Amino acid sequence: MSKTIYELVDELPTGGMTVKALNALDFVVPGQWQNLTGFTNTIRAVTGETDEAMIQAIGERAVYLYNDKSQGYQRAMWLYNTVDSASGALGAAAMANKLGQDISFLGFLGNLTPKPEKAQSLDLAVKLVVELVAFCQINGIPGDSIGDFLAALGDYGGESLMRMAALVCYDGLIPLGGGFIEKGMASITQTSPEELQKNQTFKGVSDLIPGGNPAGQLGFITQSFDSVKGWMGDFVSSRNLTQQGVVNHVSQFIQISADKLDYVGAFLDVSVKYYTHTGTQTLARRLIERAVAEL
Repeated sequence: MSKTIYELVDELPTGGMTVKALNALDFVVPGQWQNLTGFTNTIRAVTGETDEAMIQAIGERAVYLYNDKSQGYQRAMWLYNTVDSASGALGAAAMANKLGQDISFLGFLGNLTPKPEKAQSLDLAVKLVVELVAFCQINGIPGDSIGDFLAALGDYGGESLMRMAALVCYDGLIPLGGGFIEKGMASITQTSPEELQKNQTFKGVSDLIPGGNPAGQLGFITQSFDSVKGWMGDFVSSRNLTQQGVVNHVSQFIQISADKLDYVGAFLDVSVKYYTHTGTQTLARRLIERAVAEL
């Protein structure tokens, strides 16, 4: 990965589609997410530090930790980046020349191809596993530590909780509807290792998915999804989340068409990079917290 952590944080957008889409989910996790951008600004916000020399020292230590290949930080960043780009790859080429603009949903409709339900369900499962593996990489624990991840999920907050909210809403509820957990589980159990290998999102990140081979990786994805489905179900029911409710909120921030929900899912897939955005913020926070502890 060529960019330093401070470049990645400094380059986080302050507006645009991804930020709008995340702001639209504030009703799901009220007050949890602030769009922290800028590396020095993030150090101040995370630590409360005002001494410039100390801020500099924290920043240098965080950069050093990120650059240390024996740590998992760069691998986690790669996962966050890659799962976003692999998932939205199909429509990304058509959108490439519009990235600087606020993209119009209706103007872009002709370039969108809704994913079949099974492909969308697999995407959801793979993205969930990416969160698990990235969590393990950041925390320096074995990549298949499902139990540790489950325990930590209960304490998720800030940008990490927002990322899970986006996963549930944008990769679950909107494209698949209220039964997205059951659909996801059914799709995974009906998927062969050969089919999994053809899934665009899986192909992008398969190098870091535990399991050793496609059959083992499919087993790991199945086990992970099965373990987290209770958390996802509670997340949805405790917040009374529905497909229509989420769409209504999102449409206040982004112009979408509620009668074309399969296209809305495809549009969000291509235009919203919530894993990269909040993943960068999570990494910055973890690095800064660790840097402070080590100084």
